[in-house]
Amino acid sequence: MRLGVLDVGSNTVHLLVVDAHHGAHPWPAHSEKVVLRLAEQIGPDGALTEAGADSLVEAVGMAKAAAAGLAADDLIAFATSAVRDATNAGEVLARVRDATGVRLEVLPGADEARMTFLAVRRWFGWSAGRLLVLDIGGGSLELAAGIDEDPDVAQSLPLGAGRLSRERLRVDPAGLVPPTAEAVAELRGYVDEVLEPVAEKLAAVGWERAVATSKTFRTLARLAGAAPSGAGLWTRRSLTRTGLRQVIGFIRHIPPAKLPELEGVSAGRAHQLLAGAVVAEAVMRRLDVDTLDICPWALREGVILSRLDQLEPK
Repeated sequence: MRLGVLDVGSNTVHLLVVDAHHGAHPWPAHSEKVVLRLAEQIGPDGALTEAGADSLVEAVGMAKAAAAGLAADDLIAFATSAVRDATNAGEVLARVRDATGVRLEVLPGADEARMTFLAVRRWFGWSAGRLLVLDIGGGSLELAAGIDEDPDVAQSLPLGAGRLSRERLRVDPAGLVPPTAEAVAELRGYVDEVLEPVAEKLAAVGWERAVATSKTFRTLARLAGAAPSGAGLWTRRSLTRTGLRQVIGFIRHIPPAKLPELEGVSAGRAHQLLAGAVVAEAVMRRLDVDTLDICPWALREGVILSRLDQLEPK
């Protein structure tokens, strides 16, 4: 079957269309994304602005048309932290449904962590043993650990790279001035404080292999020397704590507007890279992780695999 997955995240609206069936590897047939930065369109009252809702309706409508044009048999649409945290989420979801016919499901943070964990488990297989899985998004950080396909611990924390860039680092809107050393130090202290109780739960479960997903981790790994995306999906990539500290050491002095000049850094996410790096370093340090393997599969693939698992084998 041909399955479409529409992921409405804090930064982008991403449509992925795959060809797959029960028990098979899902092969990508089409991928497209629109950068909306919905999390940055949340007003002082906590509601998604009218302009933000307008852009979301337009993006969802375009994605639905693209999926139909590719003859997708089904379209699974979900939203994560930006919509989840908006005080007017119900109204926005109703507007999207009425205008496009697409029913966006808001994924709770713990479910987001579970779906990502499932994708990582399927990618690495049972031989990976007990897994620790980390995912830094725009609005939240997901952490999960366990031995099965359903993790023993699945947590979501408000430590997304975009959220922290806005609320804690107070990144210069023009991107011409790097955050101050004091702001970075304060952010590190805040992240450590939020992580503390969850780190204890994860440590109690334990793991044999630590894995990271998401654009933030992939970018940090690339800056630390991992192979570029052009090397192929199957190329092994990893991020060491030593390499990450070196990356932080130089990007903290570079204005956000200049970061896209570095290979592997996208212009759309450059402004939140330092905050993401601080979160990554804090998690690795607090959990005493020396190396993270980078997994190319994440939340979208987890949603696809979960849907395929519900189908009757043919």
